[in-house]
Amino acid sequence: MGRRSSRKTVIKRDYFLFTVGRGICIVKEKAMYCWERKGIDMTPKERLLASIQGKEIDRFAWSPNLAYWWEHSEAEVVNMGEVEFLKSIGADPLIRGHFAYPPGSKNWDNMVLFDTSYDETCQMREETMGERREVVYETPLGSLTFGYQYSQNGDTWFLREHGVKEEEDFKILAYLKDHTILTPNYERFHMEADRLGEEGLMVPILVPDLKSAFQAMVEYWVGTEGISYAVYDYPEAVEEALDAMRRLNRKAVEISAASKAECFLTWEDSSTTNISPSLYRDYIAPEINDWCEYLHKKGKLYIQHACGHLKQLMPIMAETGIDAIESISPPPTGNIHIREAREALPERIALIGGIEAVNFKELSMPDLEEYANKLLEEMEGTAYVLANSDSCPPYVELEKFHMLGRLVSRQRL
Repeated sequence: MGRRSSRKTVIKRDYFLFTVGRGICIVKEKAMYCWERKGIDMTPKERLLASIQGKEIDRFAWSPNLAYWWEHSEAEVVNMGEVEFLKSIGADPLIRGHFAYPPGSKNWDNMVLFDTSYDETCQMREETMGERREVVYETPLGSLTFGYQYSQNGDTWFLREHGVKEEEDFKILAYLKDHTILTPNYERFHMEADRLGEEGLMVPILVPDLKSAFQAMVEYWVGTEGISYAVYDYPEAVEEALDAMRRLNRKAVEISAASKAECFLTWEDSSTTNISPSLYRDYIAPEINDWCEYLHKKGKLYIQHACGHLKQLMPIMAETGIDAIESISPPPTGNIHIREAREALPERIALIGGIEAVNFKELSMPDLEEYANKLLEEMEGTAYVLANSDSCPPYVELEKFHMLGRLVSRQRL
């Protein structure tokens, strides 16, 4: 993989020179010599899909994850819109989990292929009181209340109180999930994907909680500490809620796979900083494998966002059906270097990332170029997309993006 190939055929004809698609034909002395140069001048979409699938490419794909950086960007960047900006820096637009920012907008809009609602027995209400916010899910079995605190410095709302705290709350969660309605809604995705065409690849979110059932418990419904105790204190209640969440996720997978989308993403945030390898193996990997089996039968791909400490998860992830790990992070954000990850995983699993966030911001231009060059040397001939690992820090210099675009354009394979 990663090398040009050629195939020569000879056909009798008069003398002239012409091109056919990506091939070149030279006719001389009544013989025509044709070279089929595969992978030359690929479209961004072709390059991204080929890179993820480990197929032949013309050059490395490069596509930064702009979250956070975009929100703090100047008007001259934001007014371009995300896709045009990515094209301007020589990137291949890989639109991860959100609808591309239109010109002038900084609003993140999750890209899902279904509408979520509840039947008449359940409802959600939200109330904001200054810098505090309360979200309540009400069911006939009781309510789940979540508390948020706004941070002016971070310009975001932080979850400060999880809704599932006691054994009975897991039963409420199970009821809520069993009475959640998913309605297919492909219109916006299909319209924007058609407009984007071959200029990029849109990757929708696969499931309603944006991640697997157990990871959603860890991050949102229960919390790391709460779920760590709950799986031992009342495992039956936890399993009941997980089963309901998985059933709903499976419906979402089937709805999503019926769309035109080629591949899907979940924000798993996989990391041993909030989950042990044994919990990942027992609770998360089986559900992800179920998704992958279904998606692969439909000819679709699955990308797992895993931005944390992955070294101890590598042996488990290597046995799953995932097609790519997105935002894989070297130290200090993560704990595994990209070359180590490549060696720990089968060739069929692509890697997206490698430019660690702190290094992206702090390294000088020459040092960053040397850093990226080393990455590309290590990843040549493998399934790989160059990107920053996880979200891009605010105030990364614009010229760094341009430099990386020039770098990959020179690295013809």
